[in-house]
Amino acid sequence: MKMAFFEIKPEEKAFFEQHLAGHELFFFDSTLNEAVTEPKDYEVVSVFVHSRVTNEVLQKLPNLQYLQTRSTGYDHLKCEDLQKRAIQVSNVAGYAGPAVAEFAFSLLLNATRKTHIALARAKQRNFDYQDLKGTELFGKTLGILGLGTIGSQMACIGKGFGMRLLAFSEQKTPLVEALDMDFCDLDKVLTESDVLMLALPLTPETAGIINANNVKKLKQGAIIVNVARGALIEDRLYGQLKNIFCLDVITDTKYVNRENILYTPHMAYYTEEALQRIMQISLQNIEAFLSHQPLPNALKLSCE
Repeated sequence: MKMAFFEIKPEEKAFFEQHLAGHELFFFDSTLNEAVTEPKDYEVVSVFVHSRVTNEVLQKLPNLQYLQTRSTGYDHLKCEDLQKRAIQVSNVAGYAGPAVAEFAFSLLLNATRKTHIALARAKQRNFDYQDLKGTELFGKTLGILGLGTIGSQMACIGKGFGMRLLAFSEQKTPLVEALDMDFCDLDKVLTESDVLMLALPLTPETAGIINANNVKKLKQGAIIVNVARGALIEDRLYGQLKNIFCLDVITDTKYVNRENILYTPHMAYYTEEALQRIMQISLQNIEAFLSHQPLPNALKLSCE
């Protein structure tokens, strides 16, 4: 079977070559959009988050039977022709809980303790810290939007810091009672949180969930941490609010130079362990497809 992998790293190439021997494999370090400029007869395509799968792209893949994204988010997959052609689709769910949640707290600790500034000064032999007074997380209220794999891990870490936990999520999980969390509506989370962490998927319902209307409910000094999807927060807020934003995702990078924004380039998932889980889960999905078994991470995409 002809399989094409895009946005591939050397270690991923070696992994799939080892485990998919016997198939015709094609590897590209570029995106699907950059690499496929004319029709190709690939039957399986594996992409990452920068490949935009549109109807136009799918027209160049007439033999495609199975599409996977090696990521949890899948808003880069446009679904109309995927459904029409009954192409199977999967993502990689649950791989990034520890990596992304820990990274969220690393950003938060930089914001509350100004560690990044102190480290940069020390490299320049400047050991002054009198203007770097921090604040503690202990006793503060952490509001979490979304209690999936990442949000649940955030809650566990926050509990370890001695924080009070609020959660807004589609489903109430057993973790709510186990960690003595307050499972409440969005308004209460916004109103009472000292730190607000976003761990939601991007859907029509969650797009702009932090917006000009409800952001007024936030405490004046609340810190907002978004390691999920940039479009969860309306861009215009970055130019209007003085709140500290800790971001690993943003839809418009023109704001990243603002003093109240700590920005990293979508790297929260990037650990040795998480990358191994991505490869393993991606392989499990491919093997399920090849053996005509249900995909472990099958997606049912809506065209709305």
